[in-house]
Amino acid sequence: MKPDCDAVPFASPELSDHWITKIRSDHPRLFFNQDSWPSVRARALGPAREYYEQIKERVDGYPDEPTGSSGGPAFEREEAIGGRIFKLPGAEPATEWGDQAMETAFVYLMTGDRRYLNRARRMLEVSIEVYHQCYRERRVVNWYCLSRVCALAAYDWIFNDLTPDEREEILLPLLLHIEDVQLGPGKPQIYGINDSDHKTGFYGVRNLVWYAGLTAAGDGIDDERALEFLRLGYKYNHDVLNFRKMCAQDDGGQASATTGYALGAYSQADFNLFHTWKSATGEELAPLWPHVAYFPIWIMWNWIPAKDRPKEFGSGDTYHGDNNLRTYALYDHMSQMMHFYGRSQPECAALAAHIREIVPEKNLAAYLAINPFLLTDFDSAPPPKSPSESRLFARHFEGLGQVVMRSGTGPEDTYCLYTIGSMAPNHQHYDENHFIIYRKGFLALDSGTRGNSKDFNLRYYYAQTVAHNCMLIRMPGEPMPRYWGPEYEGPEGKTNDGGMHQQIGGKVVAFETNKHYTYVAGDATPCYSNEKCELALRQFVYVMPDHFVIFDRVISTEAEFAKAWLLHTQNEPAVDGDTFQTDEGEGRLFCRTLLPRDAALTKIGGPGKAFWSNGKNWELNDSMREQQENFKATTGKAMLLGNWRIEVSPCAPAIDDTFLHLIEVGDQTLHKMTPSKLVEEEDRKGVRFETHGKTVTVLFGTSGQPSGHITIESEGAKLLDGSLTEVVMPQAALAEPRVEP
Repeated sequence: MKPDCDAVPFASPELSDHWITKIRSDHPRLFFNQDSWPSVRARALGPAREYYEQIKERVDGYPDEPTGSSGGPAFEREEAIGGRIFKLPGAEPATEWGDQAMETAFVYLMTGDRRYLNRARRMLEVSIEVYHQCYRERRVVNWYCLSRVCALAAYDWIFNDLTPDEREEILLPLLLHIEDVQLGPGKPQIYGINDSDHKTGFYGVRNLVWYAGLTAAGDGIDDERALEFLRLGYKYNHDVLNFRKMCAQDDGGQASATTGYALGAYSQADFNLFHTWKSATGEELAPLWPHVAYFPIWIMWNWIPAKDRPKEFGSGDTYHGDNNLRTYALYDHMSQMMHFYGRSQPECAALAAHIREIVPEKNLAAYLAINPFLLTDFDSAPPPKSPSESRLFARHFEGLGQVVMRSGTGPEDTYCLYTIGSMAPNHQHYDENHFIIYRKGFLALDSGTRGNSKDFNLRYYYAQTVAHNCMLIRMPGEPMPRYWGPEYEGPEGKTNDGGMHQQIGGKVVAFETNKHYTYVAGDATPCYSNEKCELALRQFVYVMPDHFVIFDRVISTEAEFAKAWLLHTQNEPAVDGDTFQTDEGEGRLFCRTLLPRDAALTKIGGPGKAFWSNGKNWELNDSMREQQENFKATTGKAMLLGNWRIEVSPCAPAIDDTFLHLIEVGDQTLHKMTPSKLVEEEDRKGVRFETHGKTVTVLFGTSGQPSGHITIESEGAKLLDGSLTEVVMPQAALAEPRVEP
């Protein structure tokens, strides 16, 4: 017996079509309906009146006879990169009126003034001409689908005041365009098409079929195509919800760990679905998918407080300009969270309200102009509540492959992101076991930049392992792993510079956190080619508040495959024997190599070598370098691209190598590194060091499964003495570690 679709909406795309019978037969039914319209209208004339007046003023300025343009076919353009001219594809943006048609149709419903009706109808007609012209020219209308969702909404809202002929003249070519741009066998290639699926932002052409199906269902104009779109849209949204649920789990997060994407348009797909499911069927969908409500938790763990504005760690496809957290859409997103989850997830809604209070920008509608009017349950949300005082100093986001560690939540604290075990490949680099450390500055950082996505740094340096704080195993002739961005034809772009060949596949094999330390063991072996790597295991211990112990066991298939331990810095490091120092912002980092013995510390970077790999500096294009110059002229600082790195290599080739490093961070009153000593036992190696009147000893097993031991003593008394965990402990509040005699 099949499960009842009525009981569990979007539980499975294989369920019966009975849910389709619940779609209203009248219009409007996208985002609101005849029953909810009075509440929507009341918000527009009440709490959101000032914003509505802004929209109306904007609409009053739109032309009665708008004109549109496809922008013309795609073309080849010349781009200067590294002093050479390359030919890359490009296209001028199209001019269409989907967004404006929705705003105009909304003002028509608010006022009843038929001038707005006629203007909205004409905007739709012009936009449809542009959509079909773009298709004939085999180029994209827009990377995002949202303006076409708005066009569908505008049609839905003025449906009752259109003649039957006018309905057909608008709807049929809209549906045909949406069918044309769906990718599939036999379809022509379209330049710039965004076919983003459930594992991405889901804001490309696939997203359109749901809204088209809802708009056209049962009206007798093209019911067959509408039904096909509905079923397909249901399946797509089912896949989106389930994939994002896997990524968020019980911790929060989106379909990507890159904050610029996760905090951007990704969430709008969720909110639009929740709104339209309710407006079309009368049912609440959001409470059945609580993983969406956990998003504010992930945001707060990726929020680094700073003097000017909040920062992010800068992992994944981040621009690396200033590493400011991209908060443009957060006020809007958190308002949506309060609306949808104020009753079912009050703690998450209260945290969303807190973020809404502290976020720098107060954008009411980041992606959909009518968002503020749809928040009819907003006032039922609980008041703001900041993250409760907790003894939790780290959080493991299993689905997104992140462990975030911190000594506190203030601007003076230490923050660390450790990457391992991601299930979400979208905008993920070849960087399993990578770490980023922030202490009043980005001291160990993610290097390179996606820039404006038009140069080779993106594909051949920035996304590759060599740009991250990882291990390299250099096997001659290993093929370069693929990434998005322009292709480089030279020989330097053919070979992997010692890095991984898979973006995901690493595994967290141990995790624990308490008031003294956080410990993570990450096995990235599957991410390296098995032709060169038998083991790539990293054990990472953060001893609060300012020390990190990193132990790597690396086994290659051949001794001749050179290994290198990497740490990237913004500014030039100063090397003194086995120790180096680097500064950034108001922070300082010391790093000491304890193993391998007699290791070579090689400094790479600076002008002409900032992005050095495979014997080439992967320079930025001229327009990106101009952005760098403007950034420095405006801020007085250089972009956080990581201009230097230290490579630590064994003095002699071997199949089995161990690397042991101690890192200390602080502000720039820290003038020298704490004393430390290599500790070697029969089957364990580690370090003993002094910190804040305590003696810390951390030991690691040198064979077999990851193991270790930690002791912390103060004035002759043992504060902690126990084994490092050998399992992934569930996320929970602090439990005091045992003290062994």
